[in-house]
Amino acid sequence: MTNAIIGTWRMAAEGVELAAPDLVKGGSAADAVTRGIMAVEDNPDNISVGFGGLPNRDGVLEMDSAFMNGDDFQIGAVAGVRDIANPILVSRRLSQERVNNVLVGIGAEEYAAAQGFARKNMLTDKAQAEYTKRKAASQRGERLTPYDGHDTVGMIALDEAGTMVAGTSTSGLFMKHAGRVGDSPLAGNGFYVDSEVGGAVATGLGEDMMKRPLCFETVDLMARGLGVQDALDQAVYGFIAKLQARNGKVGEFSYVALDNRGNFAVASNVEFQFAVAVNGAAHLYLVTPLDLGQVQLRQEY
Repeated sequence: MTNAIIGTWRMAAEGVELAAPDLVKGGSAADAVTRGIMAVEDNPDNISVGFGGLPNRDGVLEMDSAFMNGDDFQIGAVAGVRDIANPILVSRRLSQERVNNVLVGIGAEEYAAAQGFARKNMLTDKAQAEYTKRKAASQRGERLTPYDGHDTVGMIALDEAGTMVAGTSTSGLFMKHAGRVGDSPLAGNGFYVDSEVGGAVATGLGEDMMKRPLCFETVDLMARGLGVQDALDQAVYGFIAKLQARNGKVGEFSYVALDNRGNFAVASNVEFQFAVAVNGAAHLYLVTPLDLGQVQLRQEY
């Protein structure tokens, strides 16, 4: 059997490299995704995920996360949570429940506390300083871009037993409205996986990406016989073109996908990086969009 793990952005590289050897030794896809995403959540240098993430417009760090098991389609997710050290752990635990699989805000925090998950102040001095600077700029009338510090880490893993798992974690848009939730914890939009077929995860402007469940559509197209790259291209670029035609504008769309044989694919309309390891061999790629539907991949290591 083949084993593999793939993750969005350069920040995923540490987690991919950490989890890949365990997969080679027969470790589970669930543990690989959990461990890989935790590595990103725990690193304060990652300003869009977990500890050190950038806060909302009130100076409060709110995080979203999700976990999905491709064997039984069980899903767990949290949204708008505060001071939870590793949201991915809570999402994974929720995926093991029969009901109450998606929790938000105070309810999710109370569940995490009752389950004994670690709590800590996730807002670092560095993130607080950045918030103070941006708030002052806003008060001076300077226009802020919603793309600053909003990248999601998403991972998909395939283990030697053939199980596939997907997970996501993010602090969402910097200076977002309190309670804002993007695509990352939404099944079908931010993630989807079926162990008999494959999986996909997303990162980008959630308000646009949640307009259509492209992760689910990618997996569905794969189930209908398309290869992983063709399925991702058809789902993603077709909708980008439609959204551009209808709205006159479109945000960032970036996706990675993995099939149940370890083949991977990427689609993006912006420059984008992803990390992947197949049978333990880890690589980082830079993706540069050319025309819509065409990208150039450069292996960075």
